[in-house]
Amino acid sequence: MDLGVIDLSRLQFALTALYHFLFVPLTLGLSFILVIMESIYVMTGRPVWRQVTRFWGKIFGINFVLGVATGLTMEFQFGTNWSYFSHYVGDIFGAPLAIEGLMAFFLEATFVGLMFFGWDRLSKLGHLIVTFMVALGTNLSALWILIANGWMQNPVGAEFNPDTMRMEVTDFGAVLFNPIAQAKFVHTVSAGYVIASVLVLGVSAYWLLKGKWIAVARRSMTVAAAFGLASSLSAVVLGDESGYALTDNQKMKLAAIEAAWHTAPAPAGLTLFGMPDMAARTTRYSVEVPWLLGLIATRSLDHEVAGMSELVLRAEERIASGVIAYDAVERLKIDPANAAERARFEAHKRDLGYALLLKRHVADPRTASPALIASTAWDSVPNVPLMFWSFRAMALIGFAMIALFATAFLLCSLRLHLRTRWFLKLAVAAIPLPWIAAELGWIVAEMGRQPWAIEGVLPTFLASSSLGRGALWTTILGFTVLYGTLAVIEIRLILATIRHGPDEQKEDQPAAAPIPAVAA
Repeated sequence: MDLGVIDLSRLQFALTALYHFLFVPLTLGLSFILVIMESIYVMTGRPVWRQVTRFWGKIFGINFVLGVATGLTMEFQFGTNWSYFSHYVGDIFGAPLAIEGLMAFFLEATFVGLMFFGWDRLSKLGHLIVTFMVALGTNLSALWILIANGWMQNPVGAEFNPDTMRMEVTDFGAVLFNPIAQAKFVHTVSAGYVIASVLVLGVSAYWLLKGKWIAVARRSMTVAAAFGLASSLSAVVLGDESGYALTDNQKMKLAAIEAAWHTAPAPAGLTLFGMPDMAARTTRYSVEVPWLLGLIATRSLDHEVAGMSELVLRAEERIASGVIAYDAVERLKIDPANAAERARFEAHKRDLGYALLLKRHVADPRTASPALIASTAWDSVPNVPLMFWSFRAMALIGFAMIALFATAFLLCSLRLHLRTRWFLKLAVAAIPLPWIAAELGWIVAEMGRQPWAIEGVLPTFLASSSLGRGALWTTILGFTVLYGTLAVIEIRLILATIRHGPDEQKEDQPAAAPIPAVAA
């Protein structure tokens, strides 16, 4: 195998995924913000709330289009760049994606046109129902995609069939209710709600600083402050729940996030700061809070958090067991009716994927020496410094968002948000932060699973298609140019829409006036 092709395939998918995730969370969050704003319009009948809803609906529409376009490209890449992955686990992985297209995507696609063009053709309540259906479809789409991704992180409800040489579903209910998938969904949509709230808050603050569209700006800011505070608290709490799910299902990822090289006595301490060293397998200059990791990760004072060294020893045992399963599979290819070999396979089948890690070094895992098995076990450790710092930066931004929205909620409640210029400037400056946190979150989720495409089942280096480096470089450069151009177009459209402001001027909107400064 050409490891350069593997790395380029991973780079291409990573760039596409990170780019796609610039648009998805904003779509998730804005959809329900629109539901809240339009609900107020339906209940109060005040035209200004229709004006508020229609403006943010324009931002939603611009973002929605590019999110759909980049999502389609990602799904095609499973067939073009990751064909063996699609062959090996397509029976399981493909089902949630198919349901997402049939149930969620068509639902939102059906109602999104009615939402944009039905304002004067539907009743107030009818249009609100349409807007809610768009929001429901958008969030259901995220649910099914994250069920598929959650299965990659924790492959339950499926087994390898030596007769077909593929993974097959054994319990679709377990796939649907995978604890990793459920934790990822609620955390991811909460992050999307935070992103949308920050954008609404920041744009409203910008208008207030300029003294423009005051009625729309102050109402938008009030909604964003309340929704954002609830969402940011939810994102942090549910992020903690995601971490707790790792304790049972992805111990190596948790150990890498915390740079826990060895199993510490319970309850383990949390490393706030340090310099993880992959070569020396230690963390230098660490600053630790006693007991905190044990409380977060195990919800107890007497359960251990496994360290990477001990997990590597377990991986070594599983590789050795997997070699037995691999040998049984090879013998069953010759004689499928061999009951003894089938029994031997059944006894060791859960470790078959670990034997495949050896294919990075030898063509036949059965020829691996004990020394090679021991060194290969360390391949199961992801990039610890990347995981360590990405997680901490994400968490820091998460707590900063709570502080931002708590301040916004307080100022809005006291009706001081129209005059507190220092906070308005801060709200504008904070717009990029949740996007950075969301991208870091995906880096933690996906890089933390390495070296696996499917955790414990299929190594990433075996999952790709047989492509040449030239083809991959061509598509990477092509996507970069195309998506870079589309990103510039979208940003220009959004900025132009913000500068233009709401179209409709209503009598309950006061005349534009500059915002007086108050002491910080």
